[in-house]
Amino acid sequence: MSEQPMRVLVFSHRPEVRESIMSAVGRRPATDLGRVDYVEAAGVAEVLMEMDTGDIDLAILDGEAQPTGGIGLCRQLKHEIDDCPPIVVAVRRKDDRWLATWSQADAVLVHPLDPLTAAETAADVLRGPRVPAVRA
Repeated sequence: MSEQPMRVLVFSHRPEVRESIMSAVGRRPATDLGRVDYVEAAGVAEVLMEMDTGDIDLAILDGEAQPTGGIGLCRQLKHEIDDCPPIVVAVRRKDDRWLATWSQADAVLVHPLDPLTAAETAADVLRGPRVPAVRA
């Protein structure tokens, strides 16, 4: 078990959405994983700055964020960052899952977030091997 907390970036322009994501995933998404420290980002510049540090273990992006949504941002990050950390995209409608898949997200969550599903999804992605970014 890791003694250093994992860093999870949560992006949304709306603080209540960031809070709902963090509450659903929790401070420890699984017993075999260490604690999670959250880094909140309200804008794209903050996301890019945090992702560039190389210290983010997982990013959870709001697909409905304004003016830039997490779906397009995910695709951009996957194409621009070597060894990009895993990214989960949270969407409002189940029908938008295909967009999250197009964005190369490692997983998709659908609002309203179920705490069991959200924690399990985050844990699965954190445990998984890092997938190299696809270059266009």
